[in-house]
Amino acid sequence: MNVIFMGTPDYAQKILQRLISEVSINVVAVYTQPDKPVGRKKIMTAPEVKTLAQEHNIEVYQPNRLRDEEVVVDLLKIKCDYIVVAAYGQILPSAILNHAPCINLHASVLPQYRGASPIQQTLLNDDALTGVTAMLMEEGLDTGDILKIDTINVPKEMMLETLFDRLTQTAVDLTVDVLQNFASYIPNKQDETQATHCKKISKADGRVSFDDAHSLYNKYRAFTPWPGIYLESGLKLKKIELVDKCNLGEAGKILEINNDSIVISCAKGSIKVYTVQPQSKKEMSIISYINGKRLAVEDTLF
Repeated sequence: MNVIFMGTPDYAQKILQRLISEVSINVVAVYTQPDKPVGRKKIMTAPEVKTLAQEHNIEVYQPNRLRDEEVVVDLLKIKCDYIVVAAYGQILPSAILNHAPCINLHASVLPQYRGASPIQQTLLNDDALTGVTAMLMEEGLDTGDILKIDTINVPKEMMLETLFDRLTQTAVDLTVDVLQNFASYIPNKQDETQATHCKKISKADGRVSFDDAHSLYNKYRAFTPWPGIYLESGLKLKKIELVDKCNLGEAGKILEINNDSIVISCAKGSIKVYTVQPQSKKEMSIISYINGKRLAVEDTLF
């Protein structure tokens, strides 16, 4: 079968790699976002999907706007059986949606967590279950008919990068399954009454306080490594654990000092902190930090 692939980040690159390796699948074209400046030196960097496609001599297209007429006309000239979309970053116009069945891989159990940050939202809400949904695309955002959902369990201490890797592998396997068995799956409409949405994560989302230990810990799980979590003072909490979710106390008070960590009270619950990073400095042990600040038990960390 001939497939047009659309995607941009590492999540999409892994799916494309699997499609390329499948003998029964021929990737005839790849669409990805334009190269972007990266880092302090603003070096123009290609999406990982583009690099992989070029390694396999697959034609790459990087339109600024997929909806532009000339872009649509050129795409419609490419014969394909399916269009696979994974974190592409642009809405597909109706002409492309009608060109071939467009299958999207979304990292949530739809209709839950439509939008840009479903994996982070899973951790923020401390969900015990998540998954990947393969759906037929339409012009709405993640609103298409569902073909198949594969679910995975989410351990209480699982971090973003680990969950991302698990969901990526699930998406890789699901993509091939749906393509090879497309005729056997009956599309089911999503229940709009159960739909929820999640926004794009910004740096400001990483700001935390010592109000609720459980919420703080879930932000740590969801926002590590980026944007990280930090206090109003700018101090980043780099490595922490959840100690207690229920006990009431004074927010920010140091309850206990150990050899390699301290326990801090929240208004509800408490956390253990191992390492921090002050503004414009390197990551350091919390013991070195409180020693430098001359802080002791009963003092407040803000």
